[in-house]
Amino acid sequence: MISVVYDIKVYRQVLKDIIKEDDVVVELGCHVGNSTRIIAQMAPKGRIIALDKSPESPEKFEKIIAEEETPIEFLNCDVRLHETLEEVTRKVDEMGGCDVLSVDLGGGYHPDTTFKVFFIWSSTLKPRNTIIRNRGLLDFIHSSSSSEVIRSENGWLESCGDDGIPPRLKELKLWSPKL
Repeated sequence: MISVVYDIKVYRQVLKDIIKEDDVVVELGCHVGNSTRIIAQMAPKGRIIALDKSPESPEKFEKIIAEEETPIEFLNCDVRLHETLEEVTRKVDEMGGCDVLSVDLGGGYHPDTTFKVFFIWSSTLKPRNTIIRNRGLLDFIHSSSSSEVIRSENGWLESCGDDGIPPRLKELKLWSPKL
């Protein structure tokens, strides 16, 4: 299932509701790790890969990694780059797959970038659950209607098949066809 929220308290509650104790969680936009700590508590037998390009993140994550028992790997990088997706995909495959994809990029800003990142990462990782925190996407969902019903049951858009995997997304110049 895919959950879209904006309020940080709702976001963290949904994380608590969907994460299982042995889940592999990929967290895009972890910033200084406040939600990462919640993920670690919910998945004590799991694994976390947390990514953010913020300059504040590395120092904060040194402390979080030392304090939490759940294995956490932090990557200070840009999640829009193919090299980042390629590296994480390799790691996740070694762990047996991604159970939960958590996307918190800019909160209320850039719904287009947030959706593209979600679409590409979820199409590649195929998580059981995805949670996206973005005001613009939530506003779009609640402000729109459709006469068609297309629905996916997992944390990625199964109705699109593998269309979101980078070689098929020729219009996105940040991504290369390496996967």
